[in-house]
Amino acid sequence: MTTPPTSHIAPVELAKAYRLINHGPTVLVSASHGGVANVMAAAWACALDFAPPKVTVVLDKSTRTRALVEASGRFVLQVPTVRQLALTQAVGNTSLADDADKLRRCGVTLFRQDAEPTPLVEGCAAWLACRLVPEPHNQQAYDLFIGEVEAAWADTRVFAHGHWRFEEAGPEWRSLHHVAGGHYYAIGAPLSAQDATSPPSPSA
Repeated sequence: MTTPPTSHIAPVELAKAYRLINHGPTVLVSASHGGVANVMAAAWACALDFAPPKVTVVLDKSTRTRALVEASGRFVLQVPTVRQLALTQAVGNTSLADDADKLRRCGVTLFRQDAEPTPLVEGCAAWLACRLVPEPHNQQAYDLFIGEVEAAWADTRVFAHGHWRFEEAGPEWRSLHHVAGGHYYAIGAPLSAQDATSPPSPSA
């Protein structure tokens, strides 16, 4: 566990925390309990509510991270970047149950931020620290977990003043979007609806 790389990490106002994952990135989920920490990748995560901010994430029953979330009642969602592609693929395809040295082998470095008890993954673009909102039926029937965001941070080199700045940062800062079978897209160029032209009217 390292000390936090505070030079570029800044708190994000909770009212704006949903923006950290509203563009649909693949996320890393970290959790810890009883001296054991783990990180997994998840493609199905999204914002759920504004006040208080809530998120959802699907955690399969077979994952050790899920067991840690259920035991601790906490988890952190983080937004990995293009330069963390290999790490993201590795933690999503390696089980702590099979490899006790998983995090080191996958190149994961964890750190603590402020008073958050759950470790964060170093090098990501954003982090959302969540308290589990217990919904036993959803968790058992659908593997769907709800978290209330209690703190959020972002790297100011790519997220500042409540907005992503992908177009101003280097391409290595772009978020990852998993499709299937290890195939990802990086987020693309910005588009503004205000600049879009209206489609032509259909002919009679």
